[in-house]
Amino acid sequence: MRQRRLLWHCRRGMKELDELLSRFAKEHYPSASRPQQQAFETLLSLPDPQIAAYLLGQEAPPGEELAALIRNLSRQ
Repeated sequence: MRQRRLLWHCRRGMKELDELLSRFAKEHYPSASRPQQQAFETLLSLPDPQIAAYLLGQEAPPGEELAALIRNLSRQ
């Protein structure tokens, strides 16, 4: 149930974000540490333009866990 809800929140207004976030949710989220999971959930609570700005390096995300997650997502 949690996985389905998480995948639903990965559906964004930008196709590129949909794919990137959904892939992380399916392939990495289940085995991620709890702080990494919380960082991903925090990321999903942000608006699309903010997520895109982090991923494109236009803005630095606050906090080390979120920054580490953004680096990981950027490499995918």
